[in-house]
Amino acid sequence: MKQKLSLILCFALTGSILLAGNVKPTKNVIVMIPDGTSLSVLSASRWLKTYRNEGTKLEVDPYLCGTVTTFSSNAPIGDSAPTTSCFMTGVAQQAGNVAIYPVTDPGNDLIKLNPDSAYQPLTTILEAMKIEQKKAAGLVFTCEFPHATPADCASHTYDRSNYKVIAPQMAYNNLDVLIGGGNDFMTDDIKLHFKNNGTSLIQNDKNAMLSFDGNKLWALFDKEDVPFDIDRDTTAIPSLAQMTSKALEVLQKNKNGFFMMVEGSKVDWAAHANDPIAMMTEYLAFDKAVGVVMDYARKNGNTTVIILPDHGNSGFSIGRNAMKKTYTKMTLTDLFGSVDKYKRTATGLEKILLNTKPTEIKDVFKQFTGIDLTDEDVSLLLKSKNYKAENYMEVSHSENMTHYITKIMNDHSTFGFTSGGHTGEEVFLAAYHPKGDVPKGNVRNKEINDYLFKASGLKKPLKQITSEIYARHTDVFKGLNVTIDKQNATMPKLVVKSGANTLIVPAYSSVATLNGKPLELGSVAVYVDKTDLFYLPAKLRKAL
Repeated sequence: MKQKLSLILCFALTGSILLAGNVKPTKNVIVMIPDGTSLSVLSASRWLKTYRNEGTKLEVDPYLCGTVTTFSSNAPIGDSAPTTSCFMTGVAQQAGNVAIYPVTDPGNDLIKLNPDSAYQPLTTILEAMKIEQKKAAGLVFTCEFPHATPADCASHTYDRSNYKVIAPQMAYNNLDVLIGGGNDFMTDDIKLHFKNNGTSLIQNDKNAMLSFDGNKLWALFDKEDVPFDIDRDTTAIPSLAQMTSKALEVLQKNKNGFFMMVEGSKVDWAAHANDPIAMMTEYLAFDKAVGVVMDYARKNGNTTVIILPDHGNSGFSIGRNAMKKTYTKMTLTDLFGSVDKYKRTATGLEKILLNTKPTEIKDVFKQFTGIDLTDEDVSLLLKSKNYKAENYMEVSHSENMTHYITKIMNDHSTFGFTSGGHTGEEVFLAAYHPKGDVPKGNVRNKEINDYLFKASGLKKPLKQITSEIYARHTDVFKGLNVTIDKQNATMPKLVVKSGANTLIVPAYSSVATLNGKPLELGSVAVYVDKTDLFYLPAKLRKAL
């Protein structure tokens, strides 16, 4: 126990040392997250560029300034949901948590927690800047929009997989820009809300997105996540750099400034699958978006940018046991020549092979990888079960075709893996500030939030804003006639009666009704079934 208390104290002292100096606020704040990108992915991506004669530097290189220790509230190896949630809220959280206060885990907690605060929605930097400073807010990513990292910025739940409560929150948080995947998670209610608040919804139309000239945009591509960068149809689906450029174009129209989060979502997915070419090309696609952002920030002169992964993944290494030469004899061609021939990820190649006659598999496989399959290899591919893992995090140890394609590709390359899951090493930190006020050295995840708060120029602490916009309904409407209508168990409604007035607050919405007329709340009302409580604006009682 003494060691645990010392650890907690050490984390606290580190933060005070890191941010003892002043950080000049800037008009705009941009956070860029290459999900699940271990430091070795940076190295491999840089070497692949070198092998391809595309230069020896990454766009991120000039801004590297330290490392970040990320972790969940009760475990050193983090999950995407709690790690980015900590960047956004300043509170470390448990696996699955999305911007919500964790329950205590006595004996395992790495930070001091208040058990009375469990399940309390926590205000994010995005929400605070939008509400307090009237700034624009945007999210760009390549996964589906209710997925962990984008969800961490604009929704609240203890269960990251509960898209039914995440999707409406993200819509009703009235973001100015959202670009990524996830058409399958649009609902008629969300579409109606967009019609009412003037948000343009563009679905599967790259040209319409690129030519958009309005102020509020949701542009969605594909049913769920968008394809890996080297697998995508470039005529139909924009690159992450193109998405980012459009988002900047729209967000900068707000005279007060903006907050934007850009995620290279699928570096993580590739790492879970142990797919090196997918990992490197996804990172390089993200790095091009870094170039877009940094070019904007330097020219703008009033923008802070911070770039960091949320955790490591897979124990990826350049070099492994069973190489044909000793490691010091491996040339650049030995290390990267084979993988450079891979023109599709394992996932992308699977889609092609599923429509390929068994007799043609060898020829098609060689066309996209340069690998001559053996008869045993073909037999392995044909016996694949279900051809695809139901969960992208299970690909590396599932008997699906993507798994077997990856195994064959890795047998012909020089990269190693220790896991198909997240890993606990520190991740890189890069930052840009027009006055040079950047964090340096090793920092913890909470210090990232402290830095973002200072760079944003927010005056009220996030804890205070939380008490104002996510108060318990039992406190807000104490003494009034209050019931929770659970006729629709997924989307309950809070019903408050006071004299002749009736207030109805739907869960996960920012629009209530007072005596049948719409009433804007200014933030999203969050219902948590664990506590049977609505969390909503404290000032709402005054409406009755």
